[in-house]
Amino acid sequence: MHELQPKHTKLKPEEVKKLLEKYNLSVSQLAKIKADDPAVPAGCVRGEILKVERKDGDKVNIYFRVVV
Repeated sequence: MHELQPKHTKLKPEEVKKLLEKYNLSVSQLAKIKADDPAVPAGCVRGEILKVERKDGDKVNIYFRVVV
């Protein structure tokens, strides 16, 4: 992983459940990322949720993506 690339981590099933309940979302409402994207961790399959951590100065912004 390149130092400028945001950190991508796969969420566990219980973390996905908490995320969807907290924001009252369904998986289809999340932004999408292709499975063949170089940033996607090895072993990810369609339907899994990724947590993307982007640094902006001293602040870390968190985004979520579903693998398609």
